[in-house]
Amino acid sequence: MTSLFKKPAQLLRQGALLGSAVLLAGCASLGGQGGTEPVREIARQHLGQDLALPRNAAEQAQVAQRVDELLARPLTAESAAQIALLNHRGLRASLHGLGVAEAELVQASRLPNPGFSFGRSRKGEEREIERKLSLDLGHLIALPLARQVEDRRLAATQRQVAQEMLALASEARKAFYAAVAAEQGLRYRQDVMSAAEAGAELGRRMAQTGNWSRLQQAREQAFYSEAALNSARAQQAKVAARERLSRLLGLWGPQIEFRLPERLPELPDSPREAHDLEALALSQRLDVQAAKAQTEAMARSLGLSRVTRFINVLELDLKRNSSSEGSRQRGYEISLELPLFDWGDARVARAESLYRQSLERTAQTAIEARSELREAYQAYRAAYEIARHYREEAVPLARRISEENLLRYNGMFIGVFELLADARAQIATVNAALDAQRDFWIAQADLDMALLGKPNLSAASAPTSPGAAGAAAH
Repeated sequence: MTSLFKKPAQLLRQGALLGSAVLLAGCASLGGQGGTEPVREIARQHLGQDLALPRNAAEQAQVAQRVDELLARPLTAESAAQIALLNHRGLRASLHGLGVAEAELVQASRLPNPGFSFGRSRKGEEREIERKLSLDLGHLIALPLARQVEDRRLAATQRQVAQEMLALASEARKAFYAAVAAEQGLRYRQDVMSAAEAGAELGRRMAQTGNWSRLQQAREQAFYSEAALNSARAQQAKVAARERLSRLLGLWGPQIEFRLPERLPELPDSPREAHDLEALALSQRLDVQAAKAQTEAMARSLGLSRVTRFINVLELDLKRNSSSEGSRQRGYEISLELPLFDWGDARVARAESLYRQSLERTAQTAIEARSELREAYQAYRAAYEIARHYREEAVPLARRISEENLLRYNGMFIGVFELLADARAQIATVNAALDAQRDFWIAQADLDMALLGKPNLSAASAPTSPGAAGAAAH
């Protein structure tokens, strides 16, 4: 009987040693960056920005110094994005989550710890010592597949965090443009209110001298009242825009007194051209890549479930017993769970359903990516054409009309009322031009985001500036 077990025992020992050597060579170790290096590379490659994850007081001081240096100058769209990447606590929390995913990968890559038991018994004058070394063979067999599953899961998590990082940078840029437009609009509305106040005072005096009717005076007073309301709304819009930008940049205390440029950037000479947008969406979009990685992980998990359905519990025990009354005993013991009631088909069916679910979600993600990029580009082109029309047609035309009416007023061909009515029409045009310029830069930020990840296109349809409709109504 001994000869029947000798060869399998030798093969088992040799196979275990060889498998252990291979697995030990492929075991992963914890990196110093906590799994963040791919995300840092995406930030450098696609944004030209640095990404920080301070882990101690010294590193935190370095980040704070960098943020203070950027805040010492008037903000730009790029510096706002950089501060957000350095200083946003929510992004830092997600980056720390990469450390969790990396630790799970390392844990899945390591050999299971062997078990050791020691026993000593006595029966009369006989003493027996039992030593046993055990190893989970089921864990060993499934180890390569489990490592591949966790490796792909880590890659998918890294892409998801990178998507969050890109979205934060995009939102910071859009909030910057909205804040600059809000302050620029407030200054213009304050000028309008001052002019309206002067017009109302002029109307009151002309009504006193009998040169204006009560209706004309009431119109000027109503215009002044509307201008004052619009100025108050613009003040609140400015506060809201600055606060949103502060939240995205992670600023508080004295830092919220950051400076902004006085005007929005000028429109570019020509818009971007579309070249293979859908192909770019599928090749560059991080949400598409993350969905593909998740599907691959599910496929590996399905293979793992099929492999391990019958070896849920498989243990190898090596024994070495000695007794004071006899010779030493050596041997091994294999423990196997008998699949009498649970054949593992439920686990396999679950894995198959999860895989098919992930496959359909990946296809849907690709469809949405194509559509979002087309929508973002069309919004970008439309915003450019509208802003260009205001810049090249509407505003110059309103200015020429105003100049002509001023000449007619000086020649006494029209009265003060007609001149003030023309000024109100010009106010509405300038307000709309400012909104169009803001919307273009927001649409460009959405397009940049749509090329890399899921954009927030709802911000592109920002409400029109307060008072434009009211000014046009007078």
